[in-house]
Amino acid sequence: MTLSEEARERLADLVELQPTKNAELQERWGLESGSEVHQYLENELKEYYYRDDNSLIRANREAAELVDVEPGVVDDEESGAPSAIRVPKLQQQVFSVVAGPDEDSESVVSVLQKLRAEFDVDPEAEDVRSALQALRRKGVVEVVYRTVPTFKLTVERDEVDVSVSD
Repeated sequence: MTLSEEARERLADLVELQPTKNAELQERWGLESGSEVHQYLENELKEYYYRDDNSLIRANREAAELVDVEPGVVDDEESGAPSAIRVPKLQQQVFSVVAGPDEDSESVVSVLQKLRAEFDVDPEAEDVRSALQALRRKGVVEVVYRTVPTFKLTVERDEVDVSVSD
């Protein structure tokens, strides 16, 4: 199957963002709805992706080889935990400030305040929440449910190589 230039670029996005969900691809691709994403995946990229046990979208091995893009997550063969992740800049910043695995988990607002102090940025709270959830899907952040959902790393910061995607 020959892919159009647009399909190739979108497949590269899927490889880079995996594991991902319709909403994340919808935002990246500028589509109107998650159902448009689903239709595109089924019509154009059906041979190159699958949904895992958690219904997250993942690219198959052939897709990664075809587009020559670093996958969003590289797992350590021994522990199974991520050893490398490729994420947008905000996710990289969130990873660097969110509570460590041995610390008390913290709220989205707490992470937002740390981002402001550390990087002199002012993202929306919803963008920080989305970044935390994306990192959770990649297996490096966990949610601890208290009065409000709180977050902390599942791995030590120095055990994961974090690179920023374009």
